[in-house]
Amino acid sequence: MPVDKDINKVLIIGSGPIQIGQAAEFDYSGSQACKSLREEGLETVLVNSNPATIQTDIDMADTVYTEPLTAELVAQIIEKENVDAILPTMGGQTGLNIATELGEKGLLNGVRVLGSDVKTIADVEDRDLFANFMDRLNEPIPKCHAVESIDEALEAVEDIGYPVIVRPAFTLGGTGGGIAHNREELIEIANHGLDMSFINQVLIDESVLGWKEIEFEVMRDKNDTCIIVCSMENVDPMGIHTGDSIVVAPILNLPDDIYQRLRDASIKIIRALGIRGGCNIQFALNPETNEYKIIEVNPRVSRSSALASKATGYPIAKISSKIALGLTLDEIQNDITKETPASFEPAIDYVVVKIPRWPFDKFKGVNREVGVQMKATGEVMAIGRTYEEAIQKSIRSLDVGLHGFEYVEYDEHALANPTDQRLFQLYSALKDGMDVSYLAELTKMDEFFIYKIKNIVDFEATVTKEALDNEDHLLKAKKLGFSDFTLAKLAGIDESDVKALRDKFEIKASYKMVDTCAAEFEAKTPYYYSSYDAGNEIIESDNKKILIIGAGPIRIGQGIEFDYCCVHSSLALKDQGIETILVNNNPETVSTDYDVSDQLFFEPLTFEDIMGIIEQEDIEGVIVQFGGQTSINLSVPLAKAGVKILGTPYESIDRVEDRERFTEVLNQLNIYQAPYGLANSFDEAKEAALRIGFPVLVRPSYVIGGRAMEIVYDTNELEEYMEEAVRVSPEHPILVDKFLEDAIELDVDLLCDGEDVFIAGIMEHIEEAGIHSGDSACVIPPQTIPEHLLDVIRENTRKLALELDVIGLMNIQYAVKLDEDKVYIIEANPRASRTVPFVSKAIGVPLAKVATSLMMGTKLKDLNLTKEIKINHVAVKESVFPFLKIQEADTVLGPEMKSTGESIGIDENFGLAFYKSQLSAGMDLPKEGKIFISVREQDKKKIEPIAEKAHRLGFEILATKGTADSIFRVPIQRVKKVSQGSPNIQEAILNNEIDLIINTPHGKQASEDGYIIRRLAIELGIPYVTTLAGARAALNAIEAIKENDIKVKSLNEYVENI
Repeated sequence: MPVDKDINKVLIIGSGPIQIGQAAEFDYSGSQACKSLREEGLETVLVNSNPATIQTDIDMADTVYTEPLTAELVAQIIEKENVDAILPTMGGQTGLNIATELGEKGLLNGVRVLGSDVKTIADVEDRDLFANFMDRLNEPIPKCHAVESIDEALEAVEDIGYPVIVRPAFTLGGTGGGIAHNREELIEIANHGLDMSFINQVLIDESVLGWKEIEFEVMRDKNDTCIIVCSMENVDPMGIHTGDSIVVAPILNLPDDIYQRLRDASIKIIRALGIRGGCNIQFALNPETNEYKIIEVNPRVSRSSALASKATGYPIAKISSKIALGLTLDEIQNDITKETPASFEPAIDYVVVKIPRWPFDKFKGVNREVGVQMKATGEVMAIGRTYEEAIQKSIRSLDVGLHGFEYVEYDEHALANPTDQRLFQLYSALKDGMDVSYLAELTKMDEFFIYKIKNIVDFEATVTKEALDNEDHLLKAKKLGFSDFTLAKLAGIDESDVKALRDKFEIKASYKMVDTCAAEFEAKTPYYYSSYDAGNEIIESDNKKILIIGAGPIRIGQGIEFDYCCVHSSLALKDQGIETILVNNNPETVSTDYDVSDQLFFEPLTFEDIMGIIEQEDIEGVIVQFGGQTSINLSVPLAKAGVKILGTPYESIDRVEDRERFTEVLNQLNIYQAPYGLANSFDEAKEAALRIGFPVLVRPSYVIGGRAMEIVYDTNELEEYMEEAVRVSPEHPILVDKFLEDAIELDVDLLCDGEDVFIAGIMEHIEEAGIHSGDSACVIPPQTIPEHLLDVIRENTRKLALELDVIGLMNIQYAVKLDEDKVYIIEANPRASRTVPFVSKAIGVPLAKVATSLMMGTKLKDLNLTKEIKINHVAVKESVFPFLKIQEADTVLGPEMKSTGESIGIDENFGLAFYKSQLSAGMDLPKEGKIFISVREQDKKKIEPIAEKAHRLGFEILATKGTADSIFRVPIQRVKKVSQGSPNIQEAILNNEIDLIINTPHGKQASEDGYIIRRLAIELGIPYVTTLAGARAALNAIEAIKENDIKVKSLNEYVENI
């Protein structure tokens, strides 16, 4: 039990929606904290506005709130629940910011802050306090000035000298940061940074660009016992955010005396700060002189903590939570060995490599350079016996269609100014014979890591058909991490030929255990990685086994929602006494926690890697329904290899994914579909578009997240699209669909057992058709669809699910044309969709768990799930976008998905629920002030009622001439466009005169004026909407909030009231 008997009830603060700089690592850490505190007999309360995470499941804490993460609402929860303490260190920067604000506003009222108290947080987050603190410790930091104005920034540079690193204080993922080489760049970046900072403070740092970046994960308890959990080395130099860096663990490239100096400094810092729990410390190390400087101290669980936990098997968040309560490291058992205490430092006898996953494929024309501001949405981790093996496995894990290194175009400028392609450019330069030391000078990477890639390049030159028919040569290739696919390509043979050679020589993967202790003690938790070294450590059992394929790295279009489903599936199988094997490669997520499944394999999600596991284990079947498109794409090759696919037959998957076969099904069932065509060339696409009539929606088949999906309005746009899109998926045709203008889209999530269908949720999209379902806000229950059309949707849903023999989950998207009184089907996905967690929380039914039970033979009747559940509240899901981090991106929404995460708002009516969803997504809608309106031509006839409502709510309205001319019954202040001279709308926005922006884009290429307005809204944090439907919803929410105060209510209370 905790030493402090006064603590009985703890509030854990989550991190909110997934976004760049704050992703699933906090879902993982917060979930571990909840489990850890409950193990100690404490009552737990959780607040997190992210519906996609396992953390906001009702059974994860005793009481769960999905309210917006603001200090005022968290204070309401503290008062309502009468908690004794809060734990903010599991909620990333959001958690720390809330704890700080609660302290400053005097809202804690004797409530304890566990882990890192408010003073400790300030000591490391406020740069002046941090500098004073490090000065007292005699630990070096880069020269730094904390400034609160441009004049102060210019003054600071006189002391430091250019170049300088500019970073806003109290932000996540380096938002608003940059490198300034001169006065102009400094003014631009500092202006932006001051706007981004939680405390309006910008840090001007001495440049340590090109130095090595080293990280230590440190743990301390109340007895002052400290251990190093993991040391990590960034392959990329300083100047690239650690979240965008390739990272290796353990440190491979430091002399022991330097390592010991950094280790000693880490322990000295955590002791001086008095942190109870985990702490991440980042160092810059001069490769010439071995001088070091401390860059950053994170007094909380961080992105690196998740990586360190998975790399070592040491559960940092779990142990940190127990330490925060007063337990000591020697009192806490190591879960993996079950005999050593948590005070034993982990030791690892393998190499771990992390590579980030970037979203640049979703944003045309943006700058792909990586720097001090993080841009990656997720990451993969791979484990190997050597760096070469681990990095090749990492590349396969990225799920970008690569099986290993590939040649790309490059030049010296590209090598010196790194982008997401830098690893492949380095490989290509080595392939072309460029000198290692010259490459090291250009890239500022250590020669050690470049030589490792050269080893791969050199070996590739030896691969021939004849060479592979030599057992030693083939074994060496596999030990270097080469996939069968790559070896086949290099040798000019088929992949099956390489597999046949491996079978002939009996060369197959062996599986090693991640045991925290380099095999000094026996591990009791089966957590494996593959290698081609001798010795197999798999623990054999005769139990019934089922393998679940995970979803891989978080990326736009395939986020944490699929990890949520995989976790639920594993837990459901364990409840039924079935042994679960989970395969995934994402270090940030809950599915790769060693206690979620009976066996965890950290592997790339490719056919070869999955088959390697299946050949070792006696598996009854494989579940592909929960891992998004990644696992669905494996269903056909696995089935052809004789593997049993559980749930919906893979034949049904193909009937849906193949457009012509799907049309046959729909015609047979009399379900309407918009006219469409299939094309493999521009001429075919043009013929289809002219037959159907513009505008048309074009996209490649077999994609997720709307990749390369676009609405085109004429043949010129179509030709431009075809030139790009055919490259996305050359083996599948392009789909050309009639675009249903002014339609309302709906999503349906359902469960089917082959006999009955349970409609879990019908979600109405708030934005009109043409905006990707993953980007549109949506609401349960539907608000504007007539009941007779909802009945058509229900009937079509049942017919289709039964015809396709669906066992488990399916998602169907519909479009309703109210003017035609008609329902069209857009698409069906015979797998878990990204809305499953949201619907599960809205109706109080764990859909992924139920789906797994159906695959095991349970019937919906047995679970009393045959009738649709009518809820007595309204739940709204809103999307969260990365526009702030992807600086050139336009905020206009369309058929290509752009959001990284989602928030939830639940209340008694739509207005309040929508308001909460916006607040949770970082959009604080104004209750008064000025609204600027500028809409495209086709929206002008519909804008007047919106302007009237805004006026009725007490807002002043500004509009550009064209829009103002469309509004007759409301007083309008006319304002010039940016291009029309001064005074104009840009100046009004910069002068903080505008409180809400309604701006719908003009045609396919949004005008320059519109782009500037939308970017300013993003940069300055002004609420904005880019659709009329969004504007109506925002004004409904403002109306509701003007009439009602926000009240907090737990998810438990909403569900109990169903």
